[in-house]
Amino acid sequence: MPPFTRKPSQALKGVRILSLSLNLPGPAALQRLRHMGATCLKFEPPAPPGAPDNITGDPMSAYSRTAFDALHQGIRTRAVDLKTAAGQKILQRELAKTDVLLTSFRPSALVKLGLDWQALQTRHPRLSLVAIVGAPGARANEPGHDLTYLAENDLVTGLDLPATLYADMGGALMASEAVLQAVLLQRQTEQGAYFEVALSKAAAHLALPRSWGLTLPGTMIGGGHAGYCVYKCQDGRVALAALEPHFAKALCAVAGIDWTTPATMMAATTHVAIAAFVATQTRKALDKLSDQHDIPLHTLPT
Repeated sequence: MPPFTRKPSQALKGVRILSLSLNLPGPAALQRLRHMGATCLKFEPPAPPGAPDNITGDPMSAYSRTAFDALHQGIRTRAVDLKTAAGQKILQRELAKTDVLLTSFRPSALVKLGLDWQALQTRHPRLSLVAIVGAPGARANEPGHDLTYLAENDLVTGLDLPATLYADMGGALMASEAVLQAVLLQRQTEQGAYFEVALSKAAAHLALPRSWGLTLPGTMIGGGHAGYCVYKCQDGRVALAALEPHFAKALCAVAGIDWTTPATMMAATTHVAIAAFVATQTRKALDKLSDQHDIPLHTLPT
C-alpha cells in the first residue's frame, strides 16, 4: 500500500483575503493562509521609477528575490497606487468581495488611506481587518523593526545579529491566527472583526522563557546542564540536548562519566569531561552514537 499522506488543510477554502502588507510578516502570514485554502490577493505599490524588472513595489524584492519568490508562490499580486483616485476605486471594488483585509501600515497611514477600522466598518460591515503594527496601542506609530523588538525583549545578546527574523516570523504566525479568529467570528455573527498584531508582542511571547528565568545563563537550559550545550568536535560542532535523565545517563555512559543523580549534569567537572570527550569525536561518529544510544544531538560544521 502507498504510504499515508495527509492532504494540505483546506479550512479556509472559499475565504477571500486581500493583503496590502509588504516586507516579511504580512506576506509570510498570507503564504500560510494560502496553504490553508484561502484565495489570496496582494496589492503592492508600483515599482520605483527606473527599477530593474525583478524589483517590485515591495522592498523585499530588493532585499532578497529568493525570499520574495518563496513568499509569493501561488499568490496573485497586482500593482495598485492607493494614493490615487483610480487606485482607491480598485481597492474599494476588491474590498466589497473580501473577507479579511491584512495590512502592515502604521495607524496614521491607514487613516490617510481611508482604511482605519471605523471607515472600513461603515463601508464594509462584514469585512474583518488584521492590522500588523510594530508596537501595540499608543506605540503603534513608533518606527521599529524586528531587531529593535528583539532588543526590547532582551533577545539580542552581545554584538551578533540574531540568526533569523524571530519577531517578524512570530508576528506572521500571530497574524494568520488572527485571520482564523476573524473568520470564525464572521461565521458566528455575520460581522467583521478587528485584530491588531504587534511585532513587539510577538517578540515578547518568544521571550517568555527568558523572562521566566528558564534560559538565563547558568540555568539548566541556559548552559548550566552539561547535556544541553553546544560543544566543539573534531570537525565541527555538536548541539547536545540530552536534558532528561534517561538521555543524560546515556550520554554519560558513552562519555565514560559516572552518573549518580541529575545534579551530576550541573557539575563543572561534567562539563569539562563531556567537552573533552566530544573533542575526540568526528561529526560522523557523533551521529552514529546518537543512533546507537538514543541521544538527542545535531552536528554542525565549524
